[in-house]
Formats: sequence, C-alpha cells, structure tokens
Amino acid sequence: MFLPGTHLSFPAHVLRGVDALSRLGHTLDASMDQLFVLGGKTALAVTMPRLQQLMQTQDEWQNRQVVQEAWYGGEVSQQNIDALVAQVTASHANVVVAVGGGKALDIGKAVAQVCQLPIVMIPTIAATCAAVSTVSVLYNESGHYIGLFQLDKAPDIVVLDPVLIATAPVRWLSAGLGDTLAKLYEYRVISGGEPDYSLNMAAFAQGKLCYQLIERFGGAACGEVMRREAGSALEQVMDAIFIYAGFTSIMGVGDHVAAAHALFDGFTVLEKTREFGHGLLVGYGNLCLLALENRSDAEILAAIQLAKQCGVPISLREIAQLNEVEVNQIVDAAIKTPDMANMPFMVTADMVCNAIKRVDRLAG
Repeated sequence: MFLPGTHLSFPAHVLRGVDALSRLGHTLDASMDQLFVLGGKTALAVTMPRLQQLMQTQDEWQNRQVVQEAWYGGEVSQQNIDALVAQVTASHANVVVAVGGGKALDIGKAVAQVCQLPIVMIPTIAATCAAVSTVSVLYNESGHYIGLFQLDKAPDIVVLDPVLIATAPVRWLSAGLGDTLAKLYEYRVISGGEPDYSLNMAAFAQGKLCYQLIERFGGAACGEVMRREAGSALEQVMDAIFIYAGFTSIMGVGDHVAAAHALFDGFTVLEKTREFGHGLLVGYGNLCLLALENRSDAEILAAIQLAKQCGVPISLREIAQLNEVEVNQIVDAAIKTPDMANMPFMVTADMVCNAIKRVDRLAG
C-alpha cells in the first residue's frame, strides 16, 4: 500500500506532568500576548484563577493579557463556531486558548483555524484525545453528531496537567479510558490485525500501547482521581488518552473508527442517552464490537472486567432504561453511519441487537 502526499501534523509542544500549566508562560511565543480564552463554564471557573495567579507572579506573563473570556456555547455547532469567530476577530486576540473537555477543545481548534491563529489546549477532563488530534467533531444545535471538521494542523501547545484532571469527576476519566481502548479494538478489526503500511503499523502499535497502559494503570488511576490525587497512575493513563491515542488518530491513514463509534453515533439520536458521555458510550460499544466479531466468551469477559475496573458501562441498563423501540432507533442510526461501514463485513440491525444482548448477558 503506497499513499503519496500524506500530511502529518503533531503538536509543537506538549507540557506534561504535575503543574504543567505553570510552564505555559515559558512556552508561549513572544507574539502570543493577547489571549482569547474559551471553554466550558466549569472549566473556566477552575482554570482562570490559576492562570490569573501565574500572570501576576511569573515574569513570562508580564506583557500578556486575557483580552476576553467566553463560554464556548455548549455544542460544536456551526452556529457557535461562527459566533466565537466573530468574538475573536473583534477582540484582536493573537492566540486562542481552549480549556475544558472534548467539545470545548474541538470548537477551539475550529475557531483558531478559521481565524488563522495559534491554539493552546488545556484539557480539564481526560475524556478524549481532542487536545492532540487534528479533527473536530461537529454536532447540530441539538447535539446530534453530523460529521468531522478536518484541521490543517495539530494544536500549537498542549498542556497535560494531572492536577487539573484530578479535580474533575472520575466518570470523565472513565470516558477517556473507554474511548482510548477503542484505538486498539476498532483499528484491529479494520486492519485485520495486520496493517501493511508504515503509518498504519505505527498507529496500530500506539493503539496496543494505549491498551497496555490502561490494562496496567487504569483502575489505579480511577482510584487516584476519586481521592483527588495527581498520582503516577493518572499520569500514565493521561499519556495514553492524550498523547498516544492522539498520535494514533494522526498517523492512521484512512478510517480508524468502526462499530464502537457507530454505536455512539446511534446513541446521540435519543435525548436520554445523548449526554451520557462520548467515551463512556464508545467504551460500551467496544464490548459490542467484540461480540460482533464473534470473539469468545472468555475474551469478552476479560474486556468486560477491564471496562468495569475503569468505570466504563458494561451493560445497556447502566446507560439508560430503554424500551425496544428506543433500542431499535439507536441501532438503526448506528448501522447507517460511515463508522459502521468501516467494518470488514456487512453489519445488520439484527447483528447489533444480538451483540448488545450477548454483552448484557455476559455482564450479568
């Protein structure tokens, strides 16, 4: 397989480890002195006091200022992107700083690209690899998934501070663990376990590394976050969730999502499941993917045990109480997605329903 003209873009700087945020001032270019900070409401409330303290106490911040602070709008929709672009333009900012979870980071990347400005990523939850990846996931105003916004380049600076992550509810770390496990499960089924192109081989190796780190440290990391500790296990899985999962997305040539993400797409059609959490739904979808592959009960049970240790839902009832009509709506939407089309065999609604029932039965 030879694909000429591949364009790879990686973050210019990744600041990681305890109090990584304190090193941001050292890393910003001199030209980045007018900051437009956008993010989620909770994320802004958590991050801005620390950022303001740094601006008051570090010499590197003396000639910099936050020209505007803005809520991102709640959805990565075209309407919210347009509104933020207008605000950034009017503010005369020369760098965008996005703080929060995946949606806030994704909209920050899209806004920065439209405005042709550098972007700084400060995740406050470890729910996805959005801080590193070169795509933004787009939704309509109701939160229904509609597609991907391909970015020209990776973020300029990524700040991975476990002190911030440890203050967030553990369910968002669980979401990140579920989403990151998909880097192995989905890429394996798409490639047949034997990718034959160097970049895909590298992406697959990163996916395996993600799995190994989560298998070893995932449960302990959840325990640290429940105790609000920025511990060693948390740092290890943050590397998996952000760096290695992000690199997997960047290096993987062609499609690298399949049935697990297709099920997430399906869940977004119902209001009662839409806001459950991307990574948590993908994590449950991983288990259904294994069932679709007709893997053994022993392998699925092992995957269920790992998911349980990481706080990922292992049965449909843990997500929501759904009747048959609602389940069929989810399944019908899932099988129509491009993600499901990436499966190496035709997937029918009956196959997905049977996979859900098998996983739920094995989960007990």
